[in-house]
Amino acid sequence: MVFTFKRLEIKDLILIEPTLYSDNRGFFYENFKESDFIQYGISDKFVQENFSHSVKNVIRGLHFQKKPKSQAKLVSVVKGKIFDVGVDIRKNSSTYGKWVGEILSEKNHRSLYIPEGFAHGFCVLSDEADVSYKVNNEFSPENDRGVIWNDSKINVMWPIEKPIISKKDSQLPTLDESDNNF
Repeated sequence: MVFTFKRLEIKDLILIEPTLYSDNRGFFYENFKESDFIQYGISDKFVQENFSHSVKNVIRGLHFQKKPKSQAKLVSVVKGKIFDVGVDIRKNSSTYGKWVGEILSEKNHRSLYIPEGFAHGFCVLSDEADVSYKVNNEFSPENDRGVIWNDSKINVMWPIEKPIISKKDSQLPTLDESDNNF
């Protein structure tokens, strides 16, 4: 297996580290290999890949799609450094409303697997960041939902002082008020 899989404090969130092959030319690594992921229990069929470019202090999120178009995500950083967050929004879960954050960067080559039933967001720590993420369901505007980035009940400890938030994200509801069918 060319990956190290690590279950985080919320066991359904998985940090993935690839094996890096480097020499005087640079490096190579596999960012995704279906057979290894399935062997570890990640069996999602990814059907769409998204890419975002953001500047320092941008927070994107906390986003999710409700059922029946909910999304699992596999998040990676192509350039820069982010603080990536998954929030458990499954109402019957023992970790409902809890979050986990991990640093993903072009230097550590880590990915974060975020299953269905979680809201996702990130903030940019570097001057710029290019983020790529695979999803197991296509974007569905009618199922697109979110939770406000600074919900006091969730209390994500964002490691930035002056966040840049889109108008859409600044108007998202709290977790308790969200249209969440998990």
